[in-house]
Amino acid sequence: MDLKLKGKVAMVAASSKGLGYGIAEALAQEGASLSIGSRTEKEIETVAEKLRRETGISVLANVLDSSNPQSIQKWTDATIKEFKGIDKLVINAGGPPAGKFEDFSDEDWQEAFELNLFSAIRMIRATLPSMRKRGGGCVLTVTSMSVKEPIDVLILSNVMRSGVTSLVKSLSAQLASDNIRLNNLMPGRINTDRIRSLDSMNSEKMGVSIEQIQEASYNNIPMGRYGTIEEFGRCGAFLLSDAASYITGSSLAVDGGALKTVW
Repeated sequence: MDLKLKGKVAMVAASSKGLGYGIAEALAQEGASLSIGSRTEKEIETVAEKLRRETGISVLANVLDSSNPQSIQKWTDATIKEFKGIDKLVINAGGPPAGKFEDFSDEDWQEAFELNLFSAIRMIRATLPSMRKRGGGCVLTVTSMSVKEPIDVLILSNVMRSGVTSLVKSLSAQLASDNIRLNNLMPGRINTDRIRSLDSMNSEKMGVSIEQIQEASYNNIPMGRYGTIEEFGRCGAFLLSDAASYITGSSLAVDGGALKTVW
């Protein structure tokens, strides 16, 4: 299927690796021009060069701190200057620390708010004028399956990413008349650095091997394995494309069937 993304301009946050990279790679393979952002200049420049070399598309690399409003605006301005406008936005940020309620201070909660919820508000606010000017656009947020079934040791993520989901649902109604769609992509256990880190933490806590932790996780996933970033990325590219033109305000789980809820 031709997703008709060739020539479209997509901004992808936190895309030097993991879930963000998976979406950026899928968009590049479909011919979209990319503006990618990450905290580390060397890493994002390396990824930009890799995508240029492998796909031949235009890629603008940016240093991005998603918790900093000036950094978000600088990224947006640079993208518009380079590509003359914005069609697609992927909101993504690293997850806040794992832990339970008693583990976190006011400062921890505020940092999680800035990183995961307020970053989404700021990115949408920054890119909306360009999307409206171009006659429409699409916003995709990377949240978590925890917005449907909270994960015990990820309370900061549970709360903030649920807020992002509500933001997207609210804006999907408000912006439909502008031909701007907004959706959420909910990863389950995708084989990323963060999942490997959580597995390692649980391994140390429980005094068992990482392989045993992974096997226990596989037993809770009907498909019996972790997903790949390539699989996740293709789902992102679909939701950002015209193939999903009648989908807005929705949350798609990419979790191998792990979610038990029907809602």
